[in-house]
Amino acid sequence: MQFFKDLSISALVAGFVAVLVGFTSSAIIVFQAAQALGASPAETASWLWALGLAMMLTSVGLSLRYKIPVLTAWSTPGAAMLVTSVSGVTMPQAIGAFMVCAALIILVGATGWFEHAMKRIPPALGAAMLAGVLLRFGIDGFAAMKTELLLVLVMVAVYLLMRRVAPRYAVPAVLGAGIIMVAARGQLPLSDLSFALTRPVFIMPELSIKAIVGVALPLFAVTMASQNIPGVAVMRSAGYDPPVSPIITWTGVSAFLLAPFGAFAVNFAAITAAICASDQADHDPARRYTAAVSAGVFYFLVGTFAATVTSVFAAFPAEMVVALAGIALINTIGAGLLGALEDAEWREPALITFLVTASGVSIAGIGAAFWGLVAGIVATLVLRSAGLKVRPGTVVAPVIAEETE
Repeated sequence: MQFFKDLSISALVAGFVAVLVGFTSSAIIVFQAAQALGASPAETASWLWALGLAMMLTSVGLSLRYKIPVLTAWSTPGAAMLVTSVSGVTMPQAIGAFMVCAALIILVGATGWFEHAMKRIPPALGAAMLAGVLLRFGIDGFAAMKTELLLVLVMVAVYLLMRRVAPRYAVPAVLGAGIIMVAARGQLPLSDLSFALTRPVFIMPELSIKAIVGVALPLFAVTMASQNIPGVAVMRSAGYDPPVSPIITWTGVSAFLLAPFGAFAVNFAAITAAICASDQADHDPARRYTAAVSAGVFYFLVGTFAATVTSVFAAFPAEMVVALAGIALINTIGAGLLGALEDAEWREPALITFLVTASGVSIAGIGAAFWGLVAGIVATLVLRSAGLKVRPGTVVAPVIAEETE
């Protein structure tokens, strides 16, 4: 099979790192969302199983179908929104709202509305949004030196050394160095772990106007604006042209079918997709799809052994995880900044997009990535309507209409 010929150790590790970063950074929000609806431990584990299965089916199936690194994820801002918006909503009503949200995602995917809108976003603004989304991870990675100076310094040193002698295996080496150091200090208490399979819990959906208005519609808006837009930007900044409409449609289908078990929303991944789509996964862009396939399999294993895997991932020190993420994303952040700033005409709107996105501002429950893009588009419209251009090495100045270049 071609997949096994294309699979490399670096791609396999990139998939694992993507899952490690994605799970440890946001799983607690999924737990809180389930608990806000009164979920039992079994139902909470079922949520992870359903989400893991949905992400495996879409990541593996779509990556193999299109031979590009299509990585999907649960909607982290969607889960955060659920924590604060499900008051007075029962679990069956929430499940019904999840299905309505998934149906709306299928609609915008199947009709091509979302893809049409994405094609109108200037590449420089998309690259700036990507850099702004990832900047926090880069900063946090090095900020971890405040509490774990030696650990992070060793990981950075291994990264630089491997980038010089064997660039393809830099991130795997960093992961290995981190695990060795943590284990040597006795910070991996794994001896008491027990393995148990997750049992899916089916909940009959119930439609409620209150849940549709208060849960389904906000969940749909947040997922599309805060997850799918930056997710597409990540793919395009990495040099891929994903078939957006089919991918969006299939994420909606997977969420619709698995919503009764707890899959509240599935979408394009952004930060973790950047790991799988970077040259850290494979030097050959045509083979990086294997990293997304690997990540999909790992996500399914997370759901299958939800309680056990949660304990394993929780055992890794937070500093190691954030440092690993920051190091793995260095080149992707650089590529995003380059794409944002290399065209002088787009430089100022792109910088505004980057700064607003990096600020982390959230308005009406919608994250900074969306508002950064809005700010960049507004800046573009204002500057163009005022006849302003940005030339290399100059200050922004009005261009007299009669002048020709």
